Amino acid sequence: MSEKDMVDLCVVGGGINGAGIARDATGRGLSVVLCEKDDLAQGTSSRSGKLVHGGLRYLEYYEFRLVREALIEREVLLNAAPHIIWPLRFVLPHSPGDRPAWLVRTGLFLYDHLGGRKKLPGTRSLDLRRNPEGAPIRDEYRKGFEYSDCWVDDARLVVLNAVDAARRGAEVLTRTACIAARREGGAWRIELRDARNGSTRVVNARALVNAAGPWVSDVIGRAGAKSARKVRLVKGSHLVTPKFWEGPHSYLVQNHDKRVIFINAYEGDKALIGTTDVPWDGAPETVAITNDEVDYLLSAVNRYFKHPLRKQDIVETFSGVRPLYDDGKGNPSAVTRDYVFDLDESGGAPLLNVFGGKITTFRKLAEHALQKLQPTFPKMGADWTASAALPGGDIEGADVPRFMASLQKQHEWLPRDLLRYYTQTHGTLTAQVLGGATSLAGLGQQFGPNFYEAEARYLMANEWAESADDMLTRRTKHGLHMSAAQKAAFEAWLDGLVRKSA
Repeated sequence: MSEKDMVDLCVVGGGINGAGIARDATGRGLSVVLCEKDDLAQGTSSRSGKLVHGGLRYLEYYEFRLVREALIEREVLLNAAPHIIWPLRFVLPHSPGDRPAWLVRTGLFLYDHLGGRKKLPGTRSLDLRRNPEGAPIRDEYRKGFEYSDCWVDDARLVVLNAVDAARRGAEVLTRTACIAARREGGAWRIELRDARNGSTRVVNARALVNAAGPWVSDVIGRAGAKSARKVRLVKGSHLVTPKFWEGPHSYLVQNHDKRVIFINAYEGDKALIGTTDVPWDGAPETVAITNDEVDYLLSAVNRYFKHPLRKQDIVETFSGVRPLYDDGKGNPSAVTRDYVFDLDESGGAPLLNVFGGKITTFRKLAEHALQKLQPTFPKMGADWTASAALPGGDIEGADVPRFMASLQKQHEWLPRDLLRYYTQTHGTLTAQVLGGATSLAGLGQQFGPNFYEAEARYLMANEWAESADDMLTRRTKHGLHMSAAQKAAFEAWLDGLVRKSA
């Protein structure tokens, strides 16, 4: 094979780790192909609790390095993508029967100081009988704490990393599976199959990165390789319900089994409740919530809140499989959320397998992955992502309200709710989404609240969106705000568009 037919890096897996590694590598001057067997973020990376956080509960398992790294990354990411990541205050009602108040207070003190917090406000104590945050909480809980973490649109974070990688020269192939790989002539010969039409192509690469998440072991096998490391699959399920409290804050409650449950303000008028930790040994594609998980999450909420939640209040559920590095811990909740690399150079061309990781630490994971590959690419550029904005996040001073006000002056015809939505979804790319429109009519057909044809066409042209689910569930959360009839009308429009272009 000739040098001109060769790329530096082939990355398998279009979740947060794969997209982050592809972005980092292209920014260092490497040529990259990223392949994903489904849509970007279709697996684990769109089914998280949607938080950029240090992991307060990890302190109990002495994961100080992980928590410190995550807390530092929390503010790095807040600066890099302030349009899709923003501060969130959590109220933690204290239950004396679970963890003692001194232990919670100590944990929160460490949380405030371990990562060199700069932007986010610190912890404060609450009298739940007097502070408004205690209004929906049952009377027996008198004391509470409030601390900071950050919200993130997880799937958009993945997509924006892929967008940035593509802008810098990467080839991003969605719905394209790695079906086989072998070392040949000091490089990797990787066979890919397009799920749309069954066609195959070969990519030759100097190095192969396996960031397939729950499918990491499968890809190792397809590459004819072996690893002493193992992945442990743990299912996490969430509920979406109408929001049942006033205010922008969220809640963190301790359950009887010592696990904590997040009750997050979500999409304005919704609540996102999760997560569970259940061992999973089935195919990751078949993961789904069980009645026991529903009962478990509702019970945790109803233990603390005056207004009981019922099954009929559930708007939506989703489940994901977390591909944790198997560190031998028996309790799924105690299994490390840290990441581990396995670098296989036994056949010459390196294979870098990625085990574990979490949304918050993806950028650092990617940086460490490229450092592992430094001997293969001695001339590649230095670390660079710590101070680089993601697409749409280059907002001066990360001051989103000021940016939004300037956007309103430029587009006075935009309703405020729509303006806020564009700001918090597309940031400085909003002008590209609008495409020169000077009125609502110029945005084309309206499919649902804040969802217009102009955005749908933008997502297809710039973010690899193909199906209704790509757009209503991952690139946006419009699906949560649309009726069944509205969704059907959008799918019909999309089908017509696809047939017309075929």
